[in-house]
Amino acid sequence: MSSKVFDTEKFAKVARRAVAEGVVLLENDGVLPLQAGCNIALFGRSQFNYYKSGTGSGGMVNTKYVIGVREALEVDERFNLNKDLKATYDEWIKENPFDAGVGWASEPWFQKEMPVSAELAAKAAQTSDVAVVLIGRTAGEDQDNSVSQGSYLLTDDEHEMLKNVTEAFEKTIVLLNVGNIIDMNWMEKYNTSAVLYIWQGGQEGGLGALDVISGDVNPSGRLTDTIAKDIEDYPSTPNFGGKETNIQREDIYVGYRYFETFAQDKVLYPFGYGLSYTTFDIEAGNCLYDGNKVTISAKVTNTGDVAGQQVVQVYVSKDQGVLGNPAMELVEFAKTKELAPGESQDFEFVITNYQLSSFDDSGVTSHKNAYVMQAGVYEFYIGENVRSNVEAGIVKLDELKVIEQLSEAMAPVVKYTRIKPVKLADGSFKTLYEDVPTATVDSEKFRKETLPTEMKKREGKSFKLADVLDKKCTMNDFVAQLSDEELCCIVRGEGMSSPKVTPGCGGAYGGVTDSLLEKGIPVACCSDGPSGIRMDSGKRAFAMPNGTCLACAWNLELVEELYNWEGLELRKNKIDCLLGPGMNIHRHPLNGRNFEYFSEDPFVTGKNAVAMLKGMHKYGVTGTIKHFCMNTQETGRHTVEHVASQRAIREIYLKGYEMAVREAGAHAVMTTYGSVNGYYTSSSYDLVTRILREEWGFDGIVMTDWWAKGGKSYHGNNSDMAAIVRAQNDLYMVTSCAEDNTNRDNTAEALADGSLSRAELQRCAANICKWIMEKPVMNRYLERDNDLDVQLASEADDDELDFDKMIDLRIDESGVADINPKEIKTARNTTNMVTVSFKERGDYKLSLTVRAAENLSDLAQIPLSIFKDKELVKMVTLTGADKEWQTIEVPFVGCAMTFFLKLHFAQDGMEINDIHFELVKSREEEFRLMFARMGEE
Repeated sequence: MSSKVFDTEKFAKVARRAVAEGVVLLENDGVLPLQAGCNIALFGRSQFNYYKSGTGSGGMVNTKYVIGVREALEVDERFNLNKDLKATYDEWIKENPFDAGVGWASEPWFQKEMPVSAELAAKAAQTSDVAVVLIGRTAGEDQDNSVSQGSYLLTDDEHEMLKNVTEAFEKTIVLLNVGNIIDMNWMEKYNTSAVLYIWQGGQEGGLGALDVISGDVNPSGRLTDTIAKDIEDYPSTPNFGGKETNIQREDIYVGYRYFETFAQDKVLYPFGYGLSYTTFDIEAGNCLYDGNKVTISAKVTNTGDVAGQQVVQVYVSKDQGVLGNPAMELVEFAKTKELAPGESQDFEFVITNYQLSSFDDSGVTSHKNAYVMQAGVYEFYIGENVRSNVEAGIVKLDELKVIEQLSEAMAPVVKYTRIKPVKLADGSFKTLYEDVPTATVDSEKFRKETLPTEMKKREGKSFKLADVLDKKCTMNDFVAQLSDEELCCIVRGEGMSSPKVTPGCGGAYGGVTDSLLEKGIPVACCSDGPSGIRMDSGKRAFAMPNGTCLACAWNLELVEELYNWEGLELRKNKIDCLLGPGMNIHRHPLNGRNFEYFSEDPFVTGKNAVAMLKGMHKYGVTGTIKHFCMNTQETGRHTVEHVASQRAIREIYLKGYEMAVREAGAHAVMTTYGSVNGYYTSSSYDLVTRILREEWGFDGIVMTDWWAKGGKSYHGNNSDMAAIVRAQNDLYMVTSCAEDNTNRDNTAEALADGSLSRAELQRCAANICKWIMEKPVMNRYLERDNDLDVQLASEADDDELDFDKMIDLRIDESGVADINPKEIKTARNTTNMVTVSFKERGDYKLSLTVRAAENLSDLAQIPLSIFKDKELVKMVTLTGADKEWQTIEVPFVGCAMTFFLKLHFAQDGMEINDIHFELVKSREEEFRLMFARMGEE
């Protein structure tokens, strides 16, 4: 293995291509692609503050660089940027700097826009051929979007900019640097020449967007969401954003399933839509049904003048029957290679009976809680979006088929009504409502009937986890020897930024106590997230294109290749598990976390998650599919109960996860903060054991989200570990110390009173140990079969941290010195550097008095990394609940000469009242003798 394995330049090229293929061209009157020599006037604040991702844990990647659209255009010699216009922006930004907000999830949805007067636009038009207008938005964890200016709607300044620019220029291109779809009604007001969603493309985002507008890459991105005329047109709007209850009255009619059935006239841009610089013909071939699957062939031909790629989408229109069904459902898709003009490519699509079935949760088909194919006609369509397609074949089913008989699980306990279509004679659909079947059994009944058997210890025998690996004992033999205390500890993950794993990562689990380590259980490491590896220590990682951007590429091979590189980066940083992909459904455009997720469609969602997992699995690491399930809003995410039918849960909200498990062999799952139909997902036996493990065959680990609640809806708390373990949710994430039970959970108490069995704890321990044994951490620990890790370690970069200013600290004869707290900058991704010099060599102590800012939410995470030169000495993580002043002491042992103290703040919101250095023990004589001996030698 002499050649370099992890090549960031190759990584960047793949990411750049992924961005370019994910860009969606909505409108183009011929202005694009831009011609070489074009003079460009670049408008919009986002040219200086490109959004590489959304906010929160899914976006906090400390990366080496971010190339936005302006930076990309500046280095491209084919185009000329209007320098006078840039100078005007430069002066304005001096008085209007970037507003990062204060603390966790507080960054504004948009940055204040420079007013663009008609005079400024006209002046720019005199020396420019085309205007490019950038509009930027962000949102994220704990911060939904809103129907307000600067979020879903444009601001007055943005309207003024578009009005004046489009009036001054004959050609205006609008680039939307956003994480989710926004209101598009403004397009009717202004004479724009082209409009593109360029999304949030990570560190290569600007280059990927440039590739499309320059014509280096023919746009092939297609929408994975429906863009409606008005936010009120989305059927979920009346039931979105509540803090206590979120009732899914639209049921399975999410996104295009609703619009194509009930409201085609409310759509601006349909699901799957996107333009190209060329044209394609999609020709349907044979459609054959063998009783188990439908096989459809198709040919795609480039009928235009330039090379390009096309997305081929296959839909089914099922007979309504007694259940009712959407007018259209996506069942397959593929993307062509780059086709030259006149070139064709053949495809064959296979659609199984399971894909064509519907879930009967009421028994109206006489098969309650079963996937069935109703008798009737199944019409197949193939084309470039849900609207533009041709008939590909018809399958007639004479009688109902039961595809899979299941049992009641996760049924709602709240009575409500849901949408049901009735097809009229003219082919349109009338909206009716029906009662939703509610729960008839308690999941506790199933749990008690299937309690595991306690594993019995083999007397006189002791084992290491390596013995299981080497087949010297069984996993049951190994787990049976764990004490009650060890069993209580192993289900507790530690973090944030545990010193036991890669600095700055989200969590550590497995051998989190000395006694567990002694039994040969290494400590595994996980880290956020969907936009790249988050390391709060300040260490850099690659910032990925966001989930929506990648899904809009509709190129699964490309996504898998990109995540091959992500897998290597995880291995390079000794991280076993990425906390992603995020794969919740875009139920509503305002969900702040939509940027992490893929689509309103479960099939697109599942396929992209499968590609990402396969990409990481190539190198032995994995991703944690999250948030399981129904995290469709951030508002009230710890308190809201999601109420949905079994059918909606299975056909829409769980389907992608099922695909990830069945098709990619997913190894890790993270449950949500919220509750669904009576239980917090962390404690839902139906969800975690009956559906995930028993129905789908999942045999990996399940972890909670960080500091999640357990128990029943509205009654849960952070200490109900017993409920979490009973559900077979293996890991509670996180505690600061597993052995000290810093979260004061009820595990030991429940074990003592019998409400939690030792066998249930053993079952979770076995899941954890099995998972760890099969991951790279085990071979690193044993130092065997570890060639890739050795190679990657040899390639490690000298990753110096940037710093904003230097502070000089001199400790005189008193052995005491103070740093003025006002000199320390605590903004996010800021590294302060202090030169520390002293008269006396010895052991010193750094004391910091800190607290969280008053305006932070209790769940905010504020990490501080403390370095001595390049060595990470300590990581401190406050939560938003730490509002009282506390003193943190950090030992600096064996200080023999001047060193650099580095304080890195990965997130702002920490207040510092005092920073104090003090000599604890003099080692002057010890060092003098040591140096004397060295001189003699």
